[in-house]
Amino acid sequence: MSKKYKSGFVTLIGRPNVGKSTLMNHLIGQKIAITSEKPQTTRNRIQTVYTDDRGQIIFLDTPGIHKAKNKLGEYMVSVAEHTLKEVDVILWLVEPGTYIGAGEQYILKTLSRVKTPVILVINKIDTVKKEEILKTITAYKDVYRFKEIIPVSAMKKTNTDTLLHTLFQCLPEGPQYYDEDTVTDQPMRQIAAELIREKALRMMRDEIPHGIAVVIEKMTERDNGIFDIDASIVCERESHKGMVIGKGGAMLKRIGTAARIEIENLMDAKVNLKLWVKVRKDWRDSELYMKNYGYNAKDI
Repeated sequence: MSKKYKSGFVTLIGRPNVGKSTLMNHLIGQKIAITSEKPQTTRNRIQTVYTDDRGQIIFLDTPGIHKAKNKLGEYMVSVAEHTLKEVDVILWLVEPGTYIGAGEQYILKTLSRVKTPVILVINKIDTVKKEEILKTITAYKDVYRFKEIIPVSAMKKTNTDTLLHTLFQCLPEGPQYYDEDTVTDQPMRQIAAELIREKALRMMRDEIPHGIAVVIEKMTERDNGIFDIDASIVCERESHKGMVIGKGGAMLKRIGTAARIEIENLMDAKVNLKLWVKVRKDWRDSELYMKNYGYNAKDI
């Protein structure tokens, strides 16, 4: 008797900065979604693929569900909530703790409107004692009818195999949607832009807010296999432009060097990366600029 092939779509939701992108990257075994210590790092829905002999899981990493403060924030929340209706399983990530705050209550209210099975994933268990994990399970088990509750550490890869096993149990029998070598449906231009934005977020730390976007202006391949990439870092204030460039261009050079190395590793090719910095005042509240920078509400 042949083994049943399982396949389906799984979305990761949760408050900003609970580790959704880190978990997804570890599950598929490759970095696709960018990560940083700053909340709301993920802005678009990112689709990745995990395939083994049991079947195929298509993961959808979404922006964190939060109270929107501008049009970009509204777009991010819409992306996250819309995805819940399209998938076979929802992974809701929370951090260890017994306090179920306003953010979690909002997510619970959102989940009450869908019929999709929900697995509660308690992430970052490497940061607390076992007793705290048990208390978290007790606090959450009665607030929603979860399919399963699984404690994991995305950073340490603890219990991630158990999570994958549970997901395959929950998924229906289905086809192989992508070939076994596919890890994402994201175009390379978008991945490159996100890697540049990640480096800016990490290196600027608290010096600059989330008001930056990255646009790939040109991406071409030479006959010798070297890729030429021209990209613009867009910020909202002239003062931010100076911070991104840094004294004598030092900060921009650091961002560019770090991003180029990761892009080269991902593409397995040499990259000539050139960065510029532009100012577009309050772009996060402009539907035109948001569309130009890849955040189009009509795509939801």
